[in-house]
Amino acid sequence: MSSVKTPSSSAGGPPGTGGSETEGADAAPPAPLPARLPARLVERLRAQLRSSEIWFTALAALLGVAAGAMTVGLQVAAHAIQALLYGLSMSERLSTQTSLSWLQLLALPLGGAALALFTFLVRARKRALVDAVEANALHGGQMSMKDSVIVSGQTLLSNGVGASVGLEAAYAQMGSGFASFAGRFLAVRRSDLRTLVGAGAGAGIAAAFGTPLAGAFYAFEIVIGAYTPSTIAPIAAACVSAVLTARGLGHSPYLIASGGSGPIDLTHYLLYVALAALCAGLGIFLMRAISVVEALIKRARLPAFAKPAVGGALLMPLAWITPQVLSSGHSALYLDISGGLPMGFLITVILAKCAASIISLGFGFRGGLFFASLFVGSLFGQLYADTLFLVFGHVVVEQPHAALVAMAGLAVAVIGGPLTMAMLVLETTQNLSLTGVVVVASLVASTLVRVFFGYSFSTWRLHLRGETIRSARDVGWVKTLTAGRMMRRETRATPAALTIAEFRRRYPLGSTTRVVLIDDQDRYAGIVVTPTAYADSLDTAAPIAEVAVLTDAALRPEMDISQVMQTFDTASADELAVIGAEGQVLGLLSESFVRKRYAEEMEKNQRDLFGERG
Repeated sequence: MSSVKTPSSSAGGPPGTGGSETEGADAAPPAPLPARLPARLVERLRAQLRSSEIWFTALAALLGVAAGAMTVGLQVAAHAIQALLYGLSMSERLSTQTSLSWLQLLALPLGGAALALFTFLVRARKRALVDAVEANALHGGQMSMKDSVIVSGQTLLSNGVGASVGLEAAYAQMGSGFASFAGRFLAVRRSDLRTLVGAGAGAGIAAAFGTPLAGAFYAFEIVIGAYTPSTIAPIAAACVSAVLTARGLGHSPYLIASGGSGPIDLTHYLLYVALAALCAGLGIFLMRAISVVEALIKRARLPAFAKPAVGGALLMPLAWITPQVLSSGHSALYLDISGGLPMGFLITVILAKCAASIISLGFGFRGGLFFASLFVGSLFGQLYADTLFLVFGHVVVEQPHAALVAMAGLAVAVIGGPLTMAMLVLETTQNLSLTGVVVVASLVASTLVRVFFGYSFSTWRLHLRGETIRSARDVGWVKTLTAGRMMRRETRATPAALTIAEFRRRYPLGSTTRVVLIDDQDRYAGIVVTPTAYADSLDTAAPIAEVAVLTDAALRPEMDISQVMQTFDTASADELAVIGAEGQVLGLLSESFVRKRYAEEMEKNQRDLFGERG
């Protein structure tokens, strides 16, 4: 007798319509054609994205359009909040105001209270919210869209009320978060998901500055952590489409400078290298100062809801001295970078802006140091040029040149990405000779920070949380490849009190190479290499524990593969036991298997690096 399959078992049905056979009148009717079409189209699109670089690049370009639109939306929203709170017109900028009244400055503590209320209402998780760098380094590009909206909302409020933080964190977060959401929906590969996250973040930065090259290198250096052949086309497409979208929406990109008019003398390179070294020191100071303030606030046990309000109150006197310390300082940078400012004013703004950034981030305002470092760096460079003028009695380096070199040097010290800053200067100034100096200065600053500090601002904050990453390079597979996942279960644990004679009876030569011992409380007691139990000099009535080795060397199931290999090297062992929190034996793991798995994963990552699609 033949059985008849009901229409509900059709493989072409959308998810959730069932895939098993049913009989009789209870069989579900076939899904209508319009309902089946979207699922089939999605599956076909997923297949195309996994097999075709052209389709994948087209997806990245579409995500760039979304990132560009979101960047414009965030800028408009932030400026609207500032206009409302400080009584500005939409054509005025907060950081270029000549002065603000104390009544207007009350927006800072009140805005801090609003930020705390927003964070409470959205129920931000107790664990840290994942940004693009952490997602690509530890989670294979997986980001929560809800987390991204929360982070962007917090950044928007912080910048909107005037705290000294940049919106760049929100641009990158929304672009990368949406890209991660789309990539997971379309079931792209892990390496492709990381590329999309980088493309989304880079597109947001590119749209803000109107610089596709700088946005692309931001993705390569800061979010992905490597330049790879497979990522060039999609990231470039995303950044270009983001810039075109922003322009189409009427957005004017952030202005930097014209770059000065005089030529760059090759004999001045050493002077610019010295400037870059000073910028590296200033960047390290800023990052350490923020962490110190955060630690002091935590020690003071200031309630979380009160921190931004207190921070806002502390910002009020700084903003009363000069409103240039407020918000990101985009317009203030463009106003000041042309030069000719008194040294006293430069010193005042530099100190006030650094203090405002430290207070803002230390007291819980959300945002980044990207544009703050550009602004402070530009003023620092002018101060450096003025100092050289006082020392030598004549113009040694032009103020605009020194401003741009220091701007890039400090930004690299804080954010990372030397070529990102070089491309930013090149695209905004169109000055190729100046870009060469910026490349040298950026590399010097990057090297000094790496040697004497070791972290950028984003990875430093992850380090303070206990992570060990130093860049966005993918180490997530290392974290997930643990001893507990690689071990083989041990079912032959033997009592350590067993006599050698009984051990020989249970385990004849050739039956096994190693035996795990446990004590009378079922806890790990070492490993016996079977041939050693057959030495003629042994007393067969003695307990087998006498010939046990590695009694103090074992693995924990949560150890990642790098920790496991380090333990093998330290113990000089070929095989180690994996034990639980109470000392119970969970399994065994051999060094040869661990190194084989490590080599397999490295080879897989190498294939992903060069875009080899299988």
